[in-house]
Amino acid sequence: MKATPLSNCERRFLLRAIEERKRLDGRQCYDYRNVRISFGADYGCCIVELGKTRVLAQVSCELVPPKPNRPTEGILFFNLELSPMAAPGFEPGRQSDLLVKLNRLIERCLRNSKCIDTESLCVVAGEKVWQIRLDLHLLNHDGNIIDAASIAGIVALCHFRRPDVSVQGEEVTVYTPEERDPVPLSIHHMPICVSFAFFQQGTYLLVDPSEREERVMDGVLVIAMNKHHEICTMQSSGGIMLVKEQVLRCSKITAVKVAEITELIQKALENDQKVRKEGGKFGFAESIPNQKITAFKMGSAAVDTNNVEEQAEEIIMKAEPPSEVSASPVLHTPGTAQIGEGIENSWGDLEESDREEAVEEEGESEATAFECQKMETEDTNTMMQTKRDEPIVVSDSEEEEVIILEPQELPRKTRTQTNPKQENASKRAFNKRRKKKRAAH
Repeated sequence: MKATPLSNCERRFLLRAIEERKRLDGRQCYDYRNVRISFGADYGCCIVELGKTRVLAQVSCELVPPKPNRPTEGILFFNLELSPMAAPGFEPGRQSDLLVKLNRLIERCLRNSKCIDTESLCVVAGEKVWQIRLDLHLLNHDGNIIDAASIAGIVALCHFRRPDVSVQGEEVTVYTPEERDPVPLSIHHMPICVSFAFFQQGTYLLVDPSEREERVMDGVLVIAMNKHHEICTMQSSGGIMLVKEQVLRCSKITAVKVAEITELIQKALENDQKVRKEGGKFGFAESIPNQKITAFKMGSAAVDTNNVEEQAEEIIMKAEPPSEVSASPVLHTPGTAQIGEGIENSWGDLEESDREEAVEEEGESEATAFECQKMETEDTNTMMQTKRDEPIVVSDSEEEEVIILEPQELPRKTRTQTNPKQENASKRAFNKRRKKKRAAH
């Protein structure tokens, strides 16, 4: 694991806070973070949250031949995975030193402590036994992975149910959950790991270290114990020297923490079993608190229906009368209409305004056409008169004919007098055509 190293300023700050008996999350030195357990829809699936550290556990089983040296015992297999989803420092598909150490510690805690009766997993001696596989996946890393993994592992094993089997001669029949109820595993005790972090060569001690506290600690002591105060395994790492009094003090703290966690696990298992028997809803979706946005439930609130009619009459009496609404629409500009807010439909008014505009445009176009026709007739008459007055000279040569036109001053066009109303109509028609051409462009 290649975690980003802390700066000297952060390291000094954390060590100074530990010397003053203070922690970043507000806990005391011997306080444990909140533990939350939620079960999946299938047996043997659970998620354990230790603060922000989250571990998913899944148990599965299959019939396999036993080991030659233990023909009457089942097989237990444990696997812990550290994915980059939990922390960017974890590399996928690589057996790091931290992963190897955690897997060995989980095996010593659950297998070597003999918490599971392996002889009860035997179906046919020397031929078929149950292989129980426990897969642990770290979903989020915020320190103290081993404690969260040990709690998740023992909870998943206690929650798991294997199929029931029957043996008739050499034939082995495996029954489905619909045919026969699944059988739980035979578990003698529940070992749980508790971690202690030491600072300044064992001078200061913290229970359940967080991820930042693990970066500055000098060493760690892990004690696995059950509620009967039996130590299942113990491991110290970091190269620190611990005296007998420190180990005894840690064992006493472990006994208290293990008793609390064991009681929490038993209550969680009882609640889940009760919900499944009653036919209620269970699974990860049902374990989401109702206060979150993604909640699927909503608490029902009581509604008081007494004196409803009296309250309604009082509200009506105190209410102000509705404001007067104008029945006729307001047309701000031609070609608009207004609908809504208590006003009647005014699209009929829009059609009338369009008709008036069309009538005005027809009158204007007729006036302009009349003026243009009049101007064209005047131009043609003047041109005919000029052609009659011009002299034409024809040459006697056989080769070509030459026509000489003497230049004369063209007569000035006399502007006919028009009515002012017609002029205004023509101007308006011209402006409208001009606007239409601009809009088209």
